[in-house]
Amino acid sequence: MTRRGKSLLVLALVAVVAMAFRVSWNALRDIARAVGADQTAATLYPVVVDGLMALALVATLVLVGPDRRFALRVLGTYTAASLVLNYVHGLAPGLHGRAVDWGRLADWGPANWLLVLLATSLPVGSIYFGSDLVAKVLHHQPAPTAYAEESDQTEMIRSTADLPESAPPPVAVNPTRILAAVQVGFLKPVVPPKPLPSTVLGPIGQTSAAQSARPRRATGRVPQSARSTQPRRSPDQLLTEARVLTAGWPDADLTAERLRRELHTAPATARTLRDTLRAERVSATAAV
Repeated sequence: MTRRGKSLLVLALVAVVAMAFRVSWNALRDIARAVGADQTAATLYPVVVDGLMALALVATLVLVGPDRRFALRVLGTYTAASLVLNYVHGLAPGLHGRAVDWGRLADWGPANWLLVLLATSLPVGSIYFGSDLVAKVLHHQPAPTAYAEESDQTEMIRSTADLPESAPPPVAVNPTRILAAVQVGFLKPVVPPKPLPSTVLGPIGQTSAAQSARPRRATGRVPQSARSTQPRRSPDQLLTEARVLTAGWPDADLTAERLRRELHTAPATARTLRDTLRAERVSATAAV
C-alpha cells in the first residue's frame, strides 16, 4: 500500500472512532446524570470511560509480557463496562428525557445497585488504571534483540585466521639473522667490525682484517645458504595433508586458525582449506 493509501486509511479510522465516541458519549452522559453528576461532570464522564479505553489500546502496542496482558485486561474491562451502560441506556427510554428517579437505572433492586456501582466506580478506576498504565509505558525499555547479542559475542571470540581479512603476522626481530645477513653481504653493516688482535695478525690476517673492515656492496639477491630448505607445497599437496590431518577432527575443531598452526601456512590459505574441507564433509553427509 502506498503512503497516500495508508494516510487515507488512518483518516477513515479516526473519523469512524470519532463518530462512535459521539454515539457513546450521548448514552454515558445520560447515565452520569442519572447517578447524580452535574452538567460539567456528565459532559466529561464519557471521556473518562472511553478515553481510558484508547489509552489502554496504546499501552498494549508498547508494552510486552505481563504489562501487556494487564493493559489488555483494562481494555477489555472498560469496553465491557461501556457496552453495558450503552445497553442500559437503550433499555430505559426515560433516561433520554431525564424522567427517571435519581439513582434509578433498573426496576429490579439488585440489578439497579450493580449498575449504579458500575457507573460510579468507573471514574475511580480510570484514575488508578490510567496512572498505572502511564507509569508502565514511561518506564518501559525495549530489550535488545538476540541477534545483536549473538553477533557481538561472535565477533569477540572469533580468531584472527577466521576473519574475512586477516592482519599480517607481526615481524619478530632476530639479532642473529641480522648479523648473518650482514656477514653474507646483502645488508650494510652499521658498526665496522673490530680488527683482529695483533698477536694473530700475519700477512694473511692483515689482509682478512682489511677486507672485513671494508663495507660490502648489497647485491639485492638472497644467497642460497640463506634461503629456506623447506620445499614450496602446491595447493593440492596442502589439501591432501589437510585431509589426512583432519580425518579424526570434529567439525567444531575444523577452524582456519588450527589449520594455520598445524600446517604452517598463511591465514588466507588456511581459510581456503577450511572451506574446502567443510564442503567435502557436507557433501559426504548428504550422500549418506
